[in-house]
Amino acid sequence: MALDISKYLGLFVSEAGEHLAQLGAELVRLEAAGRDGAAVSELVDGLFRHAHSVKGMSASMELDGIAALAHRAEDLVDPFRRRGVAPDAESVDVLLAAVDGLGALVARAAQGEKPEADRALLERVEAAAARARGEAAPEREAPAPPLAEPQSPGVAPPAPPPAAALHRRVEVEVEVAGACPVPAVRAFLVVKKLARLGQVVRTAPAEEDLRAGRLPGHRLTATLETPAPLGEVERALSQISDLARVAVAEAEARPAPAAPAAAPRLAAAPAAPAEGAERTVRVRVELLDSFLDAVGELILATSRLRALGRAVPEEHRPPLEDGVDRLHATVKDLHDKVMAVRMTPLSLLTERLPRAARDLARRLGKQVEVEVRGAEIEIDRALLDELADPLTHLLRNAVDHGLESPPERLRAGKGATGHVTVSARRERDRVLLELADDGRGMDPERLRAAAVAKGALPAAAAERLSDKDALQLACLPGLSTAAEVTDLSGRGVGLDAVKRSVEAVGGALEIDSARGRGTRFVLRLPLTVAVQQVLLVRVAEEVLALPIAKVHGAAEVALSALDQSRGAPVLPYDGALVPVLDLGALLGFGGARPAPCAVVVADGEAGPVGLAVDQLLGQQEAVLKPLARPFDRVPGLSAVTVLASGRPVFVLDLARLGAA
Repeated sequence: MALDISKYLGLFVSEAGEHLAQLGAELVRLEAAGRDGAAVSELVDGLFRHAHSVKGMSASMELDGIAALAHRAEDLVDPFRRRGVAPDAESVDVLLAAVDGLGALVARAAQGEKPEADRALLERVEAAAARARGEAAPEREAPAPPLAEPQSPGVAPPAPPPAAALHRRVEVEVEVAGACPVPAVRAFLVVKKLARLGQVVRTAPAEEDLRAGRLPGHRLTATLETPAPLGEVERALSQISDLARVAVAEAEARPAPAAPAAAPRLAAAPAAPAEGAERTVRVRVELLDSFLDAVGELILATSRLRALGRAVPEEHRPPLEDGVDRLHATVKDLHDKVMAVRMTPLSLLTERLPRAARDLARRLGKQVEVEVRGAEIEIDRALLDELADPLTHLLRNAVDHGLESPPERLRAGKGATGHVTVSARRERDRVLLELADDGRGMDPERLRAAAVAKGALPAAAAERLSDKDALQLACLPGLSTAAEVTDLSGRGVGLDAVKRSVEAVGGALEIDSARGRGTRFVLRLPLTVAVQQVLLVRVAEEVLALPIAKVHGAAEVALSALDQSRGAPVLPYDGALVPVLDLGALLGFGGARPAPCAVVVADGEAGPVGLAVDQLLGQQEAVLKPLARPFDRVPGLSAVTVLASGRPVFVLDLARLGAA
C-alpha cells in the first residue's frame, strides 16, 4: 500500500528547521571553541548528527535535492570528525552556505515543491570536502547523483527486485527514541524504507496501527524478503533519524515466498514506555491562538455575568455569585494553562544571533563573540515573534557601529575580539532582555547636537537633558550620529522602529552607554501580550483604555491655570514640565474638558506627555483583541477590549497617538 507522505510535510519542515538552526548555531560555537583551544570533538559530532538527520528525513520524504546537499555537508564534516578537530574558517563558511541553502530548499518543500539543490553549491561543498580530506577537488560534469539512497559500489539499484529473487528473509527490529515527538511516523518511515529494498511481508504493529499513531513501547518489528545483504538494510535504516536501536538478522531461508507467519519472538508484547519519560505533542500556533481567543471570550462572558448579577434582587444574589465565582476560577485556571502552553523559551529567538553576528563581523573585517545567558526563560510566543526583528537590529547595530575594528580595539587597550552579551532574566511579571557590547559607546553630546540640528528640540531643551535622557534621542526617527550610515545598520536610523516595536507589545526600551566602554540596550517586556492592565478614562461620551505600563501618574488641574510653553499648557510633574494635550481634541471628539479635569501623565513618542481627559474610571485587567479593518489602520489605536457591560473599548497606542 502506497504511503501518503505529504501529511508528514509539516512535521518534516518543523524538524528540519530545528536541525538546521542548531547546525548553524553549533558551527559558530565550534569556530569560537577552536579559536580558544577548547575541546571540539563533541561539537563536531553534533554537526554530523544534524546533517545526518536532515539527510535521512529528506530521503524518507523523497526530497532528494535536500538529501543530496545534506549528504555533501555530512561529507564535509566527516574528515574533521575523524580527526577530532574544528573545521577551518573556509570550511565553516561553506558549511554555513550549505545550511542557508538547505533552509531555502526546506522552505520550498513546505510549499509543496520537490526542490533540487543548486549545482554550484553542491560542487562548492564537495570541493571543500575533498580539500578537507587532502584530495584534489573533483572535476564534475555530471549532475550530482541522488543521495536519498546512498549505496555502496556494486549494490543493487533502489528499484524493487523481481519477485523471483525474493528468496531470503530478514528480521528487522527497531526502537524509536523516547524523545521522538511522533514515534509512529518514524516507524512508518522505516516500513517505507524497507519496502524499497524488497517486500515487507509482516509488521508488528500493523501498518494500520502506525497510521493511527499507535506504536506501543516505541518498537517495531518487520519481516522483509529481499536480495539485499544485511549491511545494506542497516545502512538504509541508518538514514532515518530518531532511531535509538536497529537490529537486523537473517531469518530462515525459504525456497519461495510464503505467506507471512508471525514470529513468536517478534509477536511478543513490547515493553511499556520508560517511567518518567516526557511525552510531547506538536501543536500549530494558529490553533493555540484560537484556543486563547476562546478563553478570552469566556473571561469576558464571566465578567458580563457578574455585572448582570448586580441587577438580581439581593436575596437571590448569593447562589448566583457563588456560581459565577466558581466559573471565574475555572476559566482563570484554563487561561493560565493555555498561556503556559504558549510560553516559549527565548532560545528560539537568541540561537540565531551568534550566526548573524559572525557573518556580519566577517563582512566588516571585525571579530566578535556573542554570549547568550538566560535563554531558557519563557515568554509568550506571540511576543517572541514581535521581538525577532528588533533584537536582530540591535545586534547588527552593535557589531556595525558599536564594536571597533581589531586595530582600534588594540590601540584602546582592548582585546581584538569584541564581545556582545545577550542576557535575559525574570523580574516579577516582566522579562528584562539586555543586549550589551564592549565597543566605543555612544556620545550624548553628539546626540544633543544632532537633535538640535534636525530641529527635533531647541538647543536650550537639549542642554537640560541628562546624559541618560540624551541617549534616548537616538530613538528619534532619522537621527543618526554615525559618520557613515551603511546598508547594514545605522545607529539612530532604526532605533525608532525598535522602540515602537517594543512599546507596541507593552514593553519599554532603555539605553545606557559609556564612551569607550560600550552600550547596553534593555528591553523591559511583559510575559504576555494577550492580557494587560489598562487605565480606563472617559473623554466626551467615549471610554478609552491606556496601557497601565505607560502611565506614570495623574493629576487634577484646570488647564486654563497652567503655564504655557510654545502655545501649549505644561504641567509641572516630577521636577519637569510636561506638555499637556487634550485627548478629545487629539482624537477629534470635540467639546471642552471640564475645569478642573484629569490629566494622565504617560509615555509619548518624544517623552512624557499629559493627556487631558474628562474622568478617570479606574484600572482593570483587559483581554486584548487585535483590531479589524479599517481600525487597524488608524494611528493611535493598538487593540480593542470589551468591558463587563459588553461595551467595546479601544486601547490607545500612546507612542503613535501624536500621528492620529
